[in-house]
Amino acid sequence: MTILTISGIVLVLILLIIFLYYVPFGLWLTARVSGVRISLIQLFLMRIRKVTPSTIVNAMIEARKAGLTDITRDDLEAHYLAGGHVVRVVHALVSAAKANIELSFKTATAIDLAGRDVFEAVQMSVNPKVIDSPVVSSVAKDGIQLLAKARVTVRANIRQLVGGAGEDTILARVGEGIVSSIGSCETHKQVLENPDSISKLVLSKGLDAGTAFEILSIDIADVDVGKNIGAALQIDQAEADKNIAQARAEERRAMAIALEQEMKAKAQEAKALVIEAEAEVPRAMAEAFRTGNLGIMDYYRMKNIEADTQMRDAIAKPQVKTEKNPKNFKKYGPRLSYSKFWNKNKQLKFPLGI
Repeated sequence: MTILTISGIVLVLILLIIFLYYVPFGLWLTARVSGVRISLIQLFLMRIRKVTPSTIVNAMIEARKAGLTDITRDDLEAHYLAGGHVVRVVHALVSAAKANIELSFKTATAIDLAGRDVFEAVQMSVNPKVIDSPVVSSVAKDGIQLLAKARVTVRANIRQLVGGAGEDTILARVGEGIVSSIGSCETHKQVLENPDSISKLVLSKGLDAGTAFEILSIDIADVDVGKNIGAALQIDQAEADKNIAQARAEERRAMAIALEQEMKAKAQEAKALVIEAEAEVPRAMAEAFRTGNLGIMDYYRMKNIEADTQMRDAIAKPQVKTEKNPKNFKKYGPRLSYSKFWNKNKQLKFPLGI
């Protein structure tokens, strides 16, 4: 009897727990006390549709207390089933209503389903956000590099949150504007003297078009002087010109060497032709003897002329021969030898007459 009683009590407790899970009576009572009209059957059907009843009921209570009467249970349940954050959307709608920002439930759910934090966007609309841009490097017309850092104050644009560009686009456009502004200055001193001219010029370009933010101000936080890019470019150009000139000079030198070698080859070829022509002289003389155009006396006269010419050349340019005895060489110096033209009887080998 005791076991049956305990089993019955346990069974009743299990059934009660299951009943309270599918029919949350306490949540229904809280909703009724807060002025939200919802039935136990609707809560039971939420469990069947795998919707958390507490999330929907708490969101409806919050909206009811904030005076948002146009939000229905079906809208919240549909947004929950679509994968949205119901509580975040309701928080955003309440904050927008308190701040007098026009934001409908449809727009808020669309922003939430797009992957953006709609509650953070509403907070950014009330309290603007300051974005620090990275260091932007730019060069003025005088070749001096400037390193600028800006702070961009933005406010969320609720209407452009769906499909609008994010913070990265804002920073990229601001960096582009800073580069173009510094690049248009004649000298870097103009930027250092008046840095707010950059922010005014960048702000006037309407960089927030097509983005989810509205740019309120662009402030140049810091400007530093970098390298002399112009001088470095001139040095590199001069080095390149020097290398080109050296390459051209080397090319001309190689061409000159090639031309010299070619001329030497031509000279050797000409010498070969001369030697070949000189080899034809004896043949021509022999042919002249056979034909009778050259006599024996003419031949001897020619030999005398050659000997006379060789002697005159030897006298003009003597061949120096040193003595074997170094003492005589030191005493008398080198002596000329004319044995080529004189015989043993000290007579000239060849007569001087023609």
